[in-house]
Amino acid sequence: MHYKTETMDSIAVQVIPAQTTHPRRLILKLLHIDSAITGQNSVTRALTAQIVAAWQAAHPHTEVEYLDLAANAPAHFTMDAMCPRTGQTDGLTAAQVAENAVSEQLVRQFLSADVVVIGAPFYNFGIPSQLKAWIDRIAQPGRTFRYTANGPEGLAKGKKVIVASARGGVYSTSPQGQAMEHQESYLQTVLGFFGITDVEFVRAEGVAMGDDAKAQALQQAQAALQRVVAASAT
Repeated sequence: MHYKTETMDSIAVQVIPAQTTHPRRLILKLLHIDSAITGQNSVTRALTAQIVAAWQAAHPHTEVEYLDLAANAPAHFTMDAMCPRTGQTDGLTAAQVAENAVSEQLVRQFLSADVVVIGAPFYNFGIPSQLKAWIDRIAQPGRTFRYTANGPEGLAKGKKVIVASARGGVYSTSPQGQAMEHQESYLQTVLGFFGITDVEFVRAEGVAMGDDAKAQALQQAQAALQRVVAASAT
């Protein structure tokens, strides 16, 4: 698929030289996901575009696939989507077949990616419902996890996930704020359940607290994304 990286005037993306001596797969697959509903005003959309651009500069042989969940979200999880996962294969309705096809496409896309970049804004103390709907579709027993005699086991091991997180207020610096936060903590939990332990957060926090606070938050996020991508190239 053709991929075009957005250009952001507000924050420059530093080009990180690619490392050619470190043994890696020739082609990496990166899945770029946005979920913010605010379009060009979205902080997370700007950050994910910067992360992907920096990653491609550091890893030129990267194929990028883009998924915009605000524009193309799966329907909320229903029994029509659930039935094929219960082992039912005969007598499926047309609606069940269609919903299963959506889930199958999304889980295949996720499992084929080596790197996943997720834009996750902070809506009402959690993530957008569009992003939750995507997670509900890829949370499939036998595909992304399984239950064993020793408990659940994640089956999507070996991936790297970079989450671009934006928050209007500040929640990371106090016990009260941390107790109200169900965005990064939820993503860390569900990705860990899938077996993914390499999860990095690039956070812009306090972006609704005035121009100076927003500028500082974006500067800190820029520094964080450069560290994350630079570490991947060593």
